[in-house]
Amino acid sequence: MKHIFIIGSRGYKAKYGGWETFVTKLVDNYNDENTIFHISGLSDEKDKLENKIKDNIITDSFYIKQNGGLKMLLCTIKAFKHYLKHIKSNNVKNAYIYVLGLKLGPLLKLYKSKINKLGITILVNPDGLEHERSKWSYPVKKFFLLSEKWMLFNCNIIVCDAKGIKKYIDSKYPSLRKKTIYIAYGTSKADLSRVNEKEVLEEYNLKKDNYLLMVGRFVPENNYELVINEFMKSNINKKLVIISNLSSSDYYKEVTMKTNCQNDDRIQFINGVYDEKKLSTIRKNAFAYIHGHSVGGTNPSLLEALSLTNLNILYDVNFNKDVGKDSCVYFKNEGSLTKILDNIKDYDRKELGKEAKKIIEENFTWNIIVNKYKHIFRK
Repeated sequence: MKHIFIIGSRGYKAKYGGWETFVTKLVDNYNDENTIFHISGLSDEKDKLENKIKDNIITDSFYIKQNGGLKMLLCTIKAFKHYLKHIKSNNVKNAYIYVLGLKLGPLLKLYKSKINKLGITILVNPDGLEHERSKWSYPVKKFFLLSEKWMLFNCNIIVCDAKGIKKYIDSKYPSLRKKTIYIAYGTSKADLSRVNEKEVLEEYNLKKDNYLLMVGRFVPENNYELVINEFMKSNINKKLVIISNLSSSDYYKEVTMKTNCQNDDRIQFINGVYDEKKLSTIRKNAFAYIHGHSVGGTNPSLLEALSLTNLNILYDVNFNKDVGKDSCVYFKNEGSLTKILDNIKDYDRKELGKEAKKIIEENFTWNIIVNKYKHIFRK
């Protein structure tokens, strides 16, 4: 029996962001009776909770008192130590620990002899240049830079979810190339055959092809302020619909005050849509999708947009271009998005959508991604 321990996300089926989507989809699509997944996550309870979801899925939740950026760092460290004890006390053979993000700092080096003695294979997904995220203070950014080196040199396999991340690591750490591989996120074809699309759109006061869509966490590196300002300067006769974690984001309040976007009745905010079929319906019926993410790897929301939305307008960075290629339109400098929006009818949406869906079908289905992981876990 093979045991795969995944740490670094908020947990299985947790409603938050990219890591949580990845963990859930990977596990749900794995389908191997000889593999047991142990997934760590956050809990609001003080005691660790173990919950057997299925015969091959066990979740372990950890309570962390601190709030803010330290919460996930401490949760990952706590889960790592717990799983080392679990592997030793249960004499678990053929164990893998997959660390999502650079949250363990020097622990892989400090515990290296113990890890080797237990025969554990350590995988690290460095995510997308964590030290460049604007939400972190300087000391935290410095920690992530140091953690990057500590963790990458002391793991067995480095999994990059974007070609740009692999290029970065290959260039900065040439000696690690042999153990560095590229495996993207995946996406599934949405089955909306039983969904009343008109009813869903009416629920959110939307009309087919009458809005542009943005989906993602409300953080500076997703360029909401830039997109809102550029949209407000445009003459486009369509809505800008933003679906995000509004109720838990101070940055959302900051941006709305700075841009005065509440005075533009074309802009509509929706506080999180976690029903997959409803969100897919909203994506499918959008005139265009705007993806402002500037830091990170292959983003799940981008893959979902390419699979459903015909016209996709992406922030011009290599992470996005490696995925969207020629099927998308790109913006970056001030004025570029406004120009795209003012001339949006010039784009062949049908042809671009066809090319985007082809990219997904050939590169990013969960069947393709899971098979790549199965190959790793056979080693």
